[in-house]
Formats: sequence, C-alpha cells, structure tokens
Amino acid sequence: MSKQFDVIVIGGGPGGYIAAIRAAQLGFNVACIDEWKNAKGGPALGGTCTNVGCIPSKALLQSSEHYEHAGHHFADHGIDVKGLSLDVGRMIARKDTVVKQNNDGIVYLFKKNKVTFFHGRGSFAAAKDGLYDIKVAPAATGAAEETITGKHIVVATGSNARSLPGAPFDEENILSNDGALRMAAVPKKLGLIGSGVIGLEMGSVWRRLGAEVTVLEGLPTFLGAVDQQIAKEAHKAFTKQGLKIELGVKVGEVKSGKKGVSVAYTDAKGEAQTLEVDKLIISIGRVANTVGLAPEAVGLKLDERGAIVVDGECKTNLPNVWAVGDVVRGPMLAHKAEEEGVAVAERIAGQHGHVNFNTIPWVIYTSPEIAWVGQTEEQLKAAGRAYKSGTFPFMANGRARALGDTTGMVKMLADAATDEILGVHIVGPMASELIAECVVAMEFRASSEDIARICHAHPSLSEATKEAALAVDKRTLNF
Repeated sequence: MSKQFDVIVIGGGPGGYIAAIRAAQLGFNVACIDEWKNAKGGPALGGTCTNVGCIPSKALLQSSEHYEHAGHHFADHGIDVKGLSLDVGRMIARKDTVVKQNNDGIVYLFKKNKVTFFHGRGSFAAAKDGLYDIKVAPAATGAAEETITGKHIVVATGSNARSLPGAPFDEENILSNDGALRMAAVPKKLGLIGSGVIGLEMGSVWRRLGAEVTVLEGLPTFLGAVDQQIAKEAHKAFTKQGLKIELGVKVGEVKSGKKGVSVAYTDAKGEAQTLEVDKLIISIGRVANTVGLAPEAVGLKLDERGAIVVDGECKTNLPNVWAVGDVVRGPMLAHKAEEEGVAVAERIAGQHGHVNFNTIPWVIYTSPEIAWVGQTEEQLKAAGRAYKSGTFPFMANGRARALGDTTGMVKMLADAATDEILGVHIVGPMASELIAECVVAMEFRASSEDIARICHAHPSLSEATKEAALAVDKRTLNF
C-alpha cells in the first residue's frame, strides 16, 4: 500500500515549499516532491529562484557592484585601490555557496515542520475514490520508483526559459539564465536578446565586469510594462553606463560556432545588421513547466500556452487539485508564488487565503534599481481615470548624496478626487526596499496625504517617498 498524505506538493520552489510548510503548520500530513540536484547529486530545494534565478543573480550583482565600485568609485571616497584584479572562479564559487545555504535552509525547514520530502520528479498516475496517486521518479541513480497517494495535490512546477526558434540553448554559447550565471570568464562581447528583468540584470553583471554588452529588443519601447517616465530615466542611466540598447529590432538567423555567435537582425530603420558576440543570452520570457507532469492521466486542464488553468482561488478543473506560481496565470514572480502557496494551504484548511494582484511589487535589481507597485500613468490614462502625480529626484535627497548615488526618482500617482494611492514607481538606489512601504500603504488604501504626514527618518532614502507624496499636492519641501 502506498504512503498516504493529506497534501502532496509537486515542486519545491518558492510556491511549493512555502505551500508545504504552511500546510504542515495547519496540521496536515504533507509531502513535497522536487527533483533539483546539486553538484553532488543531492537535493537542491528552492526551484529556479534559488538555483538559477533570484538568489544567484543577486549574489553576482552584489559581487560585480563591489568590483565596479572598487575600480571606479572608491577614489571619490579617498580610497585608492592598486592592482585591482578579478577572479571569476571565486566569484562564481561564492554565488554557489549562497545558493547552497538557501538549499540547506529549506531542507532544515522541512525537518522542522515535519514535511516529508521525496527527491525526484512527481507526476499524476491515477485518480480514484477522491484520492490521487502520484508517481515519484527518483532523482538518484539506481533508486526505486514509488507511488504515493494524496487527498489534496498542489502543483508548483514553475517555469522554464523560453528558447528562440532556431537557436536552442546549449549553455555554452547560447545561454539561458542558467548558463548566464555560470560563465567561467568574462566575455569580451556579450549579446542579449530581450531587455526584460533577467536580461538587464545579467547584462549589468557582465558589463560591470568588463564585457561590451549589446541588448536587442523587439519592442519599440524600453521596459514597456514600466511607467514610461521611469523607464526613460532608467534607459538614460543604462546607456550612460555603457549598455548598448537597440529597440524595435527583428531578429533573424542565429549562428553558433567555435568563435562565438552571430546574430542577423533588422534594426528599427529596416536596415540589415549583424551582431558578432562571444556569448549570447536569450531572455525572451518563460513558459509554464508541465514537462513530465502527465496531466492527461487525470484530465487536468491546460490552456493554449501550456499553463494549468485555475480560477481566482488557484483551483483547477479537478476537485482538490490546486496550482500556484509560474505554472498558472499571473506574473511570474517568486513572491507571487509564495503568497499563492500560503493562500492555497489556508483554503485547504477552510480558511480564507488572500492574494491581491494589484499590490504585488515588481523589482529589477539593476543599478539603479527599478521597483513599482500598482498602476502606471499610461494605464490610468487608458482607463480614463483622473489622477494626480508627484515626483521627487534622488539628487535632492541627502542620504543619496552621501551614498554617491543620486540617479533616479520616486513617482507617486493618486486618485484626483479621493487621493488614494494608485501606483508608486521608483528608479534609484535601494528601490527594492523602498517599495515595501508603498505596498503596505496601498494594501491599507492609504492616501498620498497619509504618507506625506508620516515622519520619515533623516537622512534616509525613504524621505524621497515622503517628498513624492508631498509633490502630489505640489508642496515638496526639499526640491
């Protein structure tokens, strides 16, 4: 007889492992299945985020920022550095250590919360008597396959990098986010197709370390999902740093050989061009990962994009089968997956789990950082909603001056009649941290006046948020 569980979670990324832990906290007997392996073949819990996404990219961004500061900015502080050198191997090793610490941390959390872990690939086998049989194909060589049974199934299998037709990933010359995080040396010339979050972050890492970086973007506008006033400020900053960004291009044939990669494309003027690079990163989005899940075995419904169809509560078309994170609709963000994981666990327990898509923050961890929550000015105009806008530049912020990083601004949008905050958009230092205050404010349906009246520490970057709120009413104090 197979082992039986109240809840089986397929996938150990942010959505999956958090769902498993919360369900266990609520008193359920929980199993989690995940197949990621580390270099030694052991479990590497945390999914794409921990292994080849959020965590390792931030580690490399931090390392590359230190290198750039040492080479270009320490002198401004009276710190002279001589004989500066770069050891990419040690940098990658540090990144790998950070990843392993996170992997091991999740293993510990599973033990602490009594979550049973199966190292392998989970797939649907059968549905019978209100229960689901889940087959576990072991990740370890020579281990036996087994089947476990659960009443509730939570699918959290994440997403995979989308490849460019005719240019499959080889992770040597043509790289996904995985290969981009494992380059053993700084390429002299690096190409990126796509100027989204992953592309810009990886381009920033290797540009700081000395690569000549060219970004090819098919859309005519830069960062189309971002408030365009903020996007233009970011574009100006990246261009000044040395990133070459070409918009409105149409990519043609991609050839990979021993000497590198050749990309044929048509530029915005309609002229044929060729980009020759040592390495090429493809960053054109991600696709839901249902490979090997066997949804057909139980009749689990997928949409035309291959994502699992769910309703507003993450319920699938099957009773007691749920899905969260990148494998369903909505933004492919780790923190969105976590919130859905918690909400589903609580719904299974008869509680009222809650996820507000309107207050999910977005962050691009470049330098300057870009972060936003709520609606953009373009979206408000398109909806015909009357609004007020206030901006405040970091160049007028004392803490930013002391940091030596005054690029960017905070922009706040509020309803013209009620003053409720409708969106906040930041480009500048520590934007990823500053946005949290704005998320809290919007969750409580605060007005710009509320933030304007709150005392913010001086000197702090957060004062720029207060000043942007004051600017909505045209009464900034420091600009």
